[in-house]
Amino acid sequence: MLKTSMLPHYSRPFVAKATSLAGAGLLALAVGCNRDQVSHFRVPKEAPSSDSPMAVMGETPSGMPPAAGDMPAPPRPAGPGSLKWSLPKGWSEIQGEGMRFATFKSPVPGKNEATVVVLPGAAGGELANVNRWRGQIGLGPIDEAALAASRVVVKTKAGALNVYDFTSEGQTKSRMVAGLISTPDGNTWFLKLTGDAGPVAKAKPDFMRILGSLSLD
Repeated sequence: MLKTSMLPHYSRPFVAKATSLAGAGLLALAVGCNRDQVSHFRVPKEAPSSDSPMAVMGETPSGMPPAAGDMPAPPRPAGPGSLKWSLPKGWSEIQGEGMRFATFKSPVPGKNEATVVVLPGAAGGELANVNRWRGQIGLGPIDEAALAASRVVVKTKAGALNVYDFTSEGQTKSRMVAGLISTPDGNTWFLKLTGDAGPVAKAKPDFMRILGSLSLD
């Protein structure tokens, strides 16, 4: 049996400090275990490569269209194969920026504007573009049969131009007259007259003359 005089003697402050350190260690261990149970890790989504469909069409990973400043402008066509036109009296042309190649201003008062956009290749296809245009004035999509029924073909020196004319069904009616044509250089051109239904109706005859004047450079 050990005598109490043989046991090491510790002062009360030492014992208190040791007890405090032991308690802190147990608390840290408990917190660490709890963190292991509730920790979550977020792995960032991989951005689409430059040749992915979303990147080619300028679509964000969420499926929402990008801001205008985020969409790179395609190279401006020039020389043989690019499209030319003649403007009626009273119309003026402004060189476009970004995706827009040009803007036409008509003498007709009220909300109406004509624009020219050129994109490489098929640019998604005719049906997809027509449905996108319809969505811009509040109309629903159509199928291939309705597309063919809505199409008017205008013969030009640049080739066949497919023209569509849509009017929205809301109280404030919007109207769009749009044509698309593919040129030998592999580009697709889109010419649109949009605005309120009344002014667009008055500007349409001159716009159709612009479409009929198309030729290749």
